[in-house]
Amino acid sequence: MFTIITGAQFGDEGKGKIVDLLAKDYDIVARFQGGNNAGHTVRVGDEVYKLHLIPSGILLDARVLIGPGVVLNPEVLAEEITMFENHGIKIDAEKLGLDAKTSIIMPYHIELDGLREESRETKIGTTKRGIGYAYIDKVARDEIRVAELVDKKRFLARLEELAPQKEKEITAMGGNPKIVRDPVLIERYLELGRQFAPYVTDVSREINEALDEEKHVMAEAAQGTHLDVIHGTQKFVTSSSTIAGSACANLGVGPTRVDNVIAIVKAYITRVGEGPLPTELAGELGEQIQKAGGEFGTTTGRSRRCGWFDLPLLKKAIALNGYTEISLTKLDVLTGLDPIRICVCYNYRGENVDYPPELTEDLTECTPVYEDLPGWKNDLTEVKAFEELPENAKKYVKRLEKLMKVPINYISVGPGRAQTFKKE
Repeated sequence: MFTIITGAQFGDEGKGKIVDLLAKDYDIVARFQGGNNAGHTVRVGDEVYKLHLIPSGILLDARVLIGPGVVLNPEVLAEEITMFENHGIKIDAEKLGLDAKTSIIMPYHIELDGLREESRETKIGTTKRGIGYAYIDKVARDEIRVAELVDKKRFLARLEELAPQKEKEITAMGGNPKIVRDPVLIERYLELGRQFAPYVTDVSREINEALDEEKHVMAEAAQGTHLDVIHGTQKFVTSSSTIAGSACANLGVGPTRVDNVIAIVKAYITRVGEGPLPTELAGELGEQIQKAGGEFGTTTGRSRRCGWFDLPLLKKAIALNGYTEISLTKLDVLTGLDPIRICVCYNYRGENVDYPPELTEDLTECTPVYEDLPGWKNDLTEVKAFEELPENAKKYVKRLEKLMKVPINYISVGPGRAQTFKKE
């Protein structure tokens, strides 16, 4: 069985929590795009694990893989492995695999990313972690891959080939070109290469062989649908394709092998950084949701902008991903709000439309049209079954399900593992 999980909004929907919940039924969990600009938080009892690269299934028995569509900062990966070791969890080559073709984020990528964002008149909200420039080099065939990182001779030869170009770019943007051939940084990368050499694998082959053996494989996305580099709210997007089809392309698995595509959907909507958010709530109400939901980025710590549930954006996400089921998260955050609003369509240039316009600049002209539902006051964090929810909370879930036309199979009412239940 091959299952793909993606975020249906702007990221931060709670993918890590749901992957951690479901991973017990999977043999392999594979990350298929993005870099350490992603942040997945997994809470187990009193322990909180903040992941940026390692797939969320790491805490269970699954083998976890980082595919060649990811851009990898080896220093961040080393830090995550150390974090787990400090908690008594061993991450060895039996547990974690890195594809040989995975692109490496170099120090000069991070330098270029920061310089470019600072020079923009209109900021796009990049995390300045070198993600975009690593993807530029991948497309330009100028990347350094895991295969080079773990081979000293290849690594030094490749760096020497690319260094003049990178030094020229950094100089032209007003930065310090010495970072490209800094001997301390080079030695550190060689050390990391030696550390990760045992982890190198062919992810596509592993997954396809596992599927041939009727094993269960889960593909885990980073970010969310509307941050997709092609179909998202350009230019306020990430540098990779975040939708379900990207899992097949980036992991090297044919689309006919896909069995399930699961959407992670927050009971409201949030966005980090710049870009349109039609249902955004300014002022006290937005701050109330932000505080109740702990809406601060795992990666950057930046506060997330909050808004009411946006159905037009969900309709587009459903079309782009082909979802077979939905996991609804953070329903508990809406407790105490009355009414609770659902944006069912937009008013765009005097006409009501139920699907977002294609261009970002046109989306900024959209005014939400709301349907109001009664709220509830009951605390949901101890609820263990759908039947235990307050009547108005059940009505809200059923209304979303009817509007989205995709079944909601799981509901989350808190950050812990035990605070998610199946909607029978």
